[in-house]
Formats: sequence, C-alpha cells, structure tokens
Amino acid sequence: MLARQLLAILLLPFTITVMVPLWIARRDHTTLTAPGSALAVVSTGAGVALLAVGLGLFLSSLFYFWSIGRGTLAPWDPPRNFVVAGPYRFVRNPMISGVIFVLAAEALILRSLPHAEWAGTFAGLNMIYIPLLEEPRLRARFGQPYVRYTQAVRRFLPRLRPWTPAG
Repeated sequence: MLARQLLAILLLPFTITVMVPLWIARRDHTTLTAPGSALAVVSTGAGVALLAVGLGLFLSSLFYFWSIGRGTLAPWDPPRNFVVAGPYRFVRNPMISGVIFVLAAEALILRSLPHAEWAGTFAGLNMIYIPLLEEPRLRARFGQPYVRYTQAVRRFLPRLRPWTPAG
C-alpha cells in the first residue's frame, strides 16, 4: 500500500506542485528572493499561510483515502470505500483544493504571474474534469450514498458545519 501511495503522489501532485513550477521558474528566470517591500511581505505571508492550509488539506485527504478508502489519489487506484470523513465532511474535493492552495502559495511567495497563471489553469481544468468525468464515475461506483453526499456537500465551497451521512 505504501508503494502505491508513493507512486501516485510522485506521478500526480508532485508533478503538478513541484516539477511544473520548477519548469516555469527556470523558463521565466524566477527566483526566490527576500521580500523587499511591505507588499512583498504581505504576499509572502499570505503565501506561507496558504501553503500550510494547502498541505494540511492534501495530507489529511491522503490519510483518509488510505485509512478509510483503502486506495490512493490516483484515478487508476481509487479508494475502494466511500470516504466521508475529515475534510470530506466539509467539501467534496479537499485534495484538489489543497493542491490549488499550494500552487497559489507558490505564486504568492515567488511573486510570479506565470505561477499564478498555472494555479488558475489547474483550477480551471479541475472545474471541468471533476463534474464531467470524476463525479459520474463516483456516482456509478457508490450509488445513492454518493448522490446524497453531493446534495449536501458542495464541490469546492466548504460547508460551515461538517456533514454526516446520517444527518
């Protein structure tokens, strides 16, 4: 199971959050510099906060996929059990939200428009992919419990109170 998790992480979020941003930075000669103005300090601070939230969402989602779902984040090795625990009680896609926050954090910390464009592109692609491809597959796999879940928990905007299947 650990090898499956590591392979999925290496191929997907590592590529999205590390390899592509490194390529962008090299292409555009973007470097990490100390903030030299008040705006840069605010940008860096906001980036660090978003990075913490993004990593927290991603790692907790990964934990629940592994421990409850008995699967990985990869489409070729998805969770075998329906996961409605942890951050999934608030929002349907906390893992993608976490990755988007990490990408936005990189853009803020580096103060890089090309990195912000990558974060926006990744978010936009997922706004298309998730409802068109991922959600129909989840409906087919998990049936009525998933349908009830989608009626109670929004795709990207978190609930203020956690949802429970019985509630």
